[in-house]
Amino acid sequence: MKTDELILYREFDYIDLFKKITDVYNKCTKRNPENDLESMTRNASEAAGELTELAGTYGFEGNLWHCFLALFLVSSENAFSVASEKHDGIEGSLNEIAKHDFEMFKECFGWELERIDRYLAIKAFAFTKDYKTSSADGSLFNRRIRDRICDTAVKLEGASDSDEFLKIMSDFYRDYGVGKFGLHKAFRVEHDENGKAVIVPITRVKHLDLDDLIGIELQKKQLTDNTEAFLAGRRANNVLMFGDAGTGKSSSIKGILNKYYPEGLRMIEIYRHQFKDINDVIAQIKNRNYKFILYMDDLSFEDEETEYKYLKAVIEGGLEKKPDNVLIYASSNRRHLVHENFGDKMDIRKDDDLHASDTVQEKLSLSARFGVKIYFGRPNKREFDEIVRSIAGRCGLQMDEKELLAEANKWELRNGGMSGRVAEQFIDYCLGSVKE
Repeated sequence: MKTDELILYREFDYIDLFKKITDVYNKCTKRNPENDLESMTRNASEAAGELTELAGTYGFEGNLWHCFLALFLVSSENAFSVASEKHDGIEGSLNEIAKHDFEMFKECFGWELERIDRYLAIKAFAFTKDYKTSSADGSLFNRRIRDRICDTAVKLEGASDSDEFLKIMSDFYRDYGVGKFGLHKAFRVEHDENGKAVIVPITRVKHLDLDDLIGIELQKKQLTDNTEAFLAGRRANNVLMFGDAGTGKSSSIKGILNKYYPEGLRMIEIYRHQFKDINDVIAQIKNRNYKFILYMDDLSFEDEETEYKYLKAVIEGGLEKKPDNVLIYASSNRRHLVHENFGDKMDIRKDDDLHASDTVQEKLSLSARFGVKIYFGRPNKREFDEIVRSIAGRCGLQMDEKELLAEANKWELRNGGMSGRVAEQFIDYCLGSVKE
């Protein structure tokens, strides 16, 4: 196989590893007397080591070469894979071009990398055919994604021809998507060496169920109603969650993401200093077959900060229509997001502002761009006790209930008052104090 002959499947994070293995394998099978055995041995050992490192990162087991090929195929965003993500059954020339590439990949699935070992008299790939993972492996990756890739590798290995191979991949793209947006549910924004905004997956997201959040039933319903309308293609609003610290705003976001990820919800976390990148981010996601929430945590601005004006334009004030698959959810301790002075309302300004009412409206205009505003207040004593009991039960803390609540009351008096966050910190303290 010549990797340069691939048409669609040419881009992949580990393309250098793919080329290294195919190059060594081709040379070993052709047995050219001019082969540089020293260089081939070095490349083979490096490639086997990289495959093993991938097994540790992704938690792969079984045939590591097949798992690697499956990872290549499910991660490659190209004309065929993206079209299959959006439509069931691609026809025409694009289909034939994909089959051309799949013929080559099917050939790769038939390779026995032990032939490299035999030719070079080494044991580089002897352990990669039936690799057994340990309990520690895969700690950096999502087990659900790992299983999905490994299962696809087994199916592709058993494909009888390129038509069956194509169907397996088409079904995968349709059911799960392609690339980072298909495999992951949460992302952050970083910059590459050229300063361009890049959407990077967050591989480990805390699994938190909405049902685990006690005492905010009304808030959860408002949030789920808006999110379900968004996912169903109906009209939905940007959401501002505001209120006291530690009352469940960020936890509700995690719960929403975990609940609706199977329905195509994806979330991108954006920090205040990255507002200038929002248009670039939207350009990268507006044509994908997912619903994206741009999440801004702990959003607030002081008097001298002007980034909120840029965000205001991005949300609803520009000429370009915001894509239907993008919403903004934000959390803040401030209802109006921007710092307000008492003098703003009293028309008393140190700088003798001639149009004080205009200044007030300018500060309120950002929060007005959020159609749904949800207030999160501190729980009362009964709700706080219920939160403590719930978290203790979920974490398996064995403690007399009367003693538990008494100690929780002492803890909250010393640590900022009653809130879900304080309750969780108290349970963490109790668990950490238990000696084996």
